[in-house]
Amino acid sequence: MSDRLADSYRHCEVIARRTGKNFAYSFISLPVEKRRAMCAIYAFMRRSDDIADGTGNPALASAGLKQWRATVATALTTGRCEDAMLPALLDTVQRYQIEHQYFYELLDGTEMDQAVTRYDTFDELYRYCYHVASVVGLVVLPVFGFKDEAAKVHGEACGIAFQLTNILRDVKEDAQLGRIYLPAKDRQCFGVSDADILNSNFTPAFVELMKYEVARAREFYTKAQPLIGMIDGDSRSTLAVMIGIYSGILDKIERNGFAVFDGRMRLSTGEKLWIVAKNWVKYRE
Repeated sequence: MSDRLADSYRHCEVIARRTGKNFAYSFISLPVEKRRAMCAIYAFMRRSDDIADGTGNPALASAGLKQWRATVATALTTGRCEDAMLPALLDTVQRYQIEHQYFYELLDGTEMDQAVTRYDTFDELYRYCYHVASVVGLVVLPVFGFKDEAAKVHGEACGIAFQLTNILRDVKEDAQLGRIYLPAKDRQCFGVSDADILNSNFTPAFVELMKYEVARAREFYTKAQPLIGMIDGDSRSTLAVMIGIYSGILDKIERNGFAVFDGRMRLSTGEKLWIVAKNWVKYRE
């Protein structure tokens, strides 16, 4: 490995440790090569999100994402890397033969946040979740290792489950940015208005809506569960930890009476380490 490539992987690992704590806990049990690859993928996602959210100006964010897309396309097609994390990403793509289209689809999802702040139906929200989360699952599947193409179906469901969890956890934070991801048709059914969400009105109707959305997210965790047994043995504990951490956030939302307006619900370091430990023991070879 060249010095430049080694530096790039170290750069990505720093980003993952600093900003991707849930992911970093999940990576602990992976072999070194796969862990580096996951950090490179995470760094790409983080960089894309930072460009989208960092300016607070949709026009500037859109311009930044357009330039970032061109930079990524240049790296993937010519090998010329203009960003410190891109040599590691390119090496990961080549090593694990990851399809280039997934990275463009991820950027499509990131760009959706610049233009769309409401979703009318769950089908519309599903499309968004696919682009920002399911595609991540399709990117990392070759790193985990799989033989059965059906793994992609379960990987897509896993991404939907994770993103729905994020949406339910971040209702207040997203509202402060003018975004409401809970589908309008669902909110209308339960009698929850835009103003209720934007003003953090914790009503009985909102609780019933949250119960409904949590149950929907759990359905996707159930659909994702077979994926653990379909990937390489050395990756199973990592995926199990990721599912454990994200579903644990959903459990905490439920245990706390769906009071997401009171602050972001997180798992403690101890809770995360317990999830890591029990899954490492369960899935170690």
